[in-house]
Amino acid sequence: MAQLRIAPYKDLLSHFRFLLTLRSQEGHYRSLILFRLSTSSEVESCADNEDENRDTETTNAAYSQLYIMESACPHLGADMSHADIEECETGVVAVCPWHRYDFDLQTGKSDTGLSACTFAVEVRTEDTVDTVYMETPKEGTGWRIVEMRPVSEAFADPPPPVASDLSADLSSTVSQENEPVVPEENAPTTLMEWAVLILNTPHPRLKVERTKHAVHLFRTGQLKSIGNKSPSAPTPPDVPSRDDAYLRNTVDPSKVKNRRNRASMLHALANIEQWAIDLAWDIMARFGPMNKELPPAFFADFTKMALDESKHFSLLTSRLSALSPSTPYGSMPVHAGLWESATVTSQSLISRLAIIHLVHEARGLDVNPATIEKFRKAGDKETVGVMEIIHADEVTHVTAGHRWFTWAVAREAEKGNIEGDVDPVKRFREEVRKGWTGDIKGPFNVEAREMAGLTPQFYEGLRGELGYPAEEGVTSATGGGTDLDGLEKGVAAVRLEYEK
Repeated sequence: MAQLRIAPYKDLLSHFRFLLTLRSQEGHYRSLILFRLSTSSEVESCADNEDENRDTETTNAAYSQLYIMESACPHLGADMSHADIEECETGVVAVCPWHRYDFDLQTGKSDTGLSACTFAVEVRTEDTVDTVYMETPKEGTGWRIVEMRPVSEAFADPPPPVASDLSADLSSTVSQENEPVVPEENAPTTLMEWAVLILNTPHPRLKVERTKHAVHLFRTGQLKSIGNKSPSAPTPPDVPSRDDAYLRNTVDPSKVKNRRNRASMLHALANIEQWAIDLAWDIMARFGPMNKELPPAFFADFTKMALDESKHFSLLTSRLSALSPSTPYGSMPVHAGLWESATVTSQSLISRLAIIHLVHEARGLDVNPATIEKFRKAGDKETVGVMEIIHADEVTHVTAGHRWFTWAVAREAEKGNIEGDVDPVKRFREEVRKGWTGDIKGPFNVEAREMAGLTPQFYEGLRGELGYPAEEGVTSATGGGTDLDGLEKGVAAVRLEYEK
């Protein structure tokens, strides 16, 4: 059986659980969870693997407590990253947070008759470094790890209160900010209801808190259901709500000047992240009811994405507050250009995944390194650290976009409902020509794009034709009429949201 290198054992000592995303040479994905159950004393023994006097028996005991299993419960697809771990007579089991089904971490077997996929783990010593390997899935070849992240989410502290001379201007947001995270009346009971509530939440800090709470409820099995198959699933808004202070400072995308100073750059980046939170919830709320066959893993990926974007927003606004207390988030000009593409792609999941996640987010992979370098040259180590976190997370977001884009294209072919090419590369290029304006320009971060599944065949020499005369009948995303010039500017301007 082929073996796949994961990481040096010492790199796993920071957390007890890690999410692993694998991709094969054929483009298949597997989402796994790695459990490390070793005790504190065993960890101390393994920490110094060059110590000739270390306790071999204790070290081996620690290594024997590494387990890898599929991240989705085979019953109804619950996320197993927050499963309870319990010991029983036959071994150690992971207990699903939704319906309490238990699965042996060694064999994957359950008393219910179901079985989860598990993968053998071994530790090899390579040049005095103890390194963890796993057996690869049986289907597919050339497996590689494209994501490895600990199961934990760190949020920045909320920014301090704004200065008194700005309080009056932002006072209209206070009452909404002070609303409870869980509404006192008609509290959501499904993931779809939470998604629509969050989309309709104007205040960004409350949006973040509700995102954190909703994702926790979903992961720990405290929601009635996902809710996308219900005939009464709520309808998401055409455009997410924004508070009065934000609306007063909203300008046309083409009128937003290049951000030169650090405060304005942080403000612009936070604006992107606020829209990104909404985009993650919108793809679930809008396309979940349209595509009832979407598996729970889809919602697991995009709730994780919503949580990531909330984390990014919190980190950026905290840095903005520390760097420039007199210009809190919402006090500088912003634009809603990113939502133009959300509107253009509102009728097709394949189009949404292509344009938002494989064009917009992939563009972030290209320009983030230059943005990080600007903060590094300014001596702003704290913001460099924040941007490095964001960049690493965004690679996984493009990976998720690629995974579900290829899934959706294959699913369409299986159903015989073929409206475009069934080859993912050709279909992507087709969607970009229909839903994007102008060239997909470099320079490209080829390494990060390839890690996420985007080979150069996807994007090289690609030009979108949205808004050009050949595309008749396309209406403005801002509502009504045939203002193609305005739409073209709005969509094209999104590429300027991350600094080049």
